[in-house]
Amino acid sequence: MTYSPLELSGKVAVVVGGTSGIGRAIAHGFAQAGADVIPTSRRAEQVDVAAREIEELGRRSLRVVSDVSDRASLERVLSEAVAAFGKVDILVNSAGRTKRAPTIDFLEADWNDIIDTNLTGTLRACQVFGRHMLERESGSIINIASLSTFVALYEVAAYSASKAAVGSLTKSLALEWSSRGVRVNAIAPGVFRTSLNQKLLDETDRGREFLLRTPMKRFGNVEELAGAAIFLASDAASFVTGEILNVDGGFLASGVNQ
Repeated sequence: MTYSPLELSGKVAVVVGGTSGIGRAIAHGFAQAGADVIPTSRRAEQVDVAAREIEELGRRSLRVVSDVSDRASLERVLSEAVAAFGKVDILVNSAGRTKRAPTIDFLEADWNDIIDTNLTGTLRACQVFGRHMLERESGSIINIASLSTFVALYEVAAYSASKAAVGSLTKSLALEWSSRGVRVNAIAPGVFRTSLNQKLLDETDRGREFLLRTPMKRFGNVEELAGAAIFLASDAASFVTGEILNVDGGFLASGVNQ
């Protein structure tokens, strides 16, 4: 059989926040590329469904819940993954939350919740799984950044601040860990239609502005993120680290569109 550096055969991936949306699409893409995949999140019923989907794609999985605010739960995912599969090669940090409100009135408790999930939760997972990868001198971590890593989005200052920091954290960890065999990169998704944002995108001025700013003149499908994640996780990206790969239909390249 001819070796393909884009294959993930023999690799084990953990996708935190892998039971819905972007994380679920990446988990499916990894499985289709040959990896065994552990999609984990806070809700046991969603974890069970997501793991069954991986198994239906012909790959192995586990059913273990996690909460990025709870370091012990992340350590449990790692422990069970190593017990079952012997290692973790790939980590994707896809858990996140947001809330829209004028910044002048934004509650400090809401700010802290968003920062703790999006930024500190990413750090916790990177520390837990990164230590295992550093011991093995091999691994690939993929964080989920955002358009707001680079540009401001109206009335989501906490989310934007957290995602700008995720971009910086990605580069810092790449600087510290890449010489020890662990690559750290991020994906910055553009605007992707999901069941949760369909009404916003299709029926509001905000949605129409997002579309106007996207040169491809359409919103993304979450499945279109899988290729970027497979590339960054694979041996094809063996010299790629500290990068934030935009998958945005040209949004961040956009200036005047008409």
